[in-house]
Amino acid sequence: MNTVVWIVLPYLCLAVFVGGHIWRWRHDQFGWTTHTSQLLENRILRLGSPLFHLGAFGVIGGHAMGLLVPASLTAALGIPEHLYHLVAVWAGTVTGVMLIVGLVLLIARRLVNGRVRRKTTSMDKVLYASLAVMVGLGMAATVVVNLFGPGYDYRETIAVWFRSVFWLSPRSDLMIDAPLVYQLHAIGGFLFLALWPFTRLVHVWSAPLAYLWRPYVVYRTRRGPVPTPQPSPATVREATRR
Repeated sequence: MNTVVWIVLPYLCLAVFVGGHIWRWRHDQFGWTTHTSQLLENRILRLGSPLFHLGAFGVIGGHAMGLLVPASLTAALGIPEHLYHLVAVWAGTVTGVMLIVGLVLLIARRLVNGRVRRKTTSMDKVLYASLAVMVGLGMAATVVVNLFGPGYDYRETIAVWFRSVFWLSPRSDLMIDAPLVYQLHAIGGFLFLALWPFTRLVHVWSAPLAYLWRPYVVYRTRRGPVPTPQPSPATVREATRR
């Protein structure tokens, strides 16, 4: 069971993540979009969307630092372990709260507004439910275990296991004694990656970077009286016959 959960499952989810994106691009390019509903409702979206995206960027950055940067590197840079965990916990809490508030607003928007609710697909519901579970587990690990609890040094176990998966030498033994909330969060993270290609999240790979260097679109106002519309050729022929 340990091998299945901490070795087989991560590689299976990664394979679905890569293969799912290839399939989606080849067979559903018209669906490769955010499916925005901004035209249907914009008041809640103007607050919920920035909070959600800024919180998500912070959370992703925090995970990248915690999982990909070895403790030996921060020690070599002269960063004390206590300071690292202090910054990580408080920054994770702040960005996590932003993410939760944004997610709650986006979910409430789809429940309260009838037009937006009718445009919500089954996959949207699965996506929002998965995000809610993932965020809840992450905040439990950060706040309950590390901020107000006994604390847990995930950099010596979970981070090493995570990197070992991508080095094709997975160390499943490191996950056996990890707290349950961390184990569930790790499993949920890989399952979320498997779900990713089949949701609207594929739009993150299509950032409009070309807007940074494209020429400006110049709009010119029309001054003076509006010209009289010219009659069509059919109207002229009809008038000539008469």
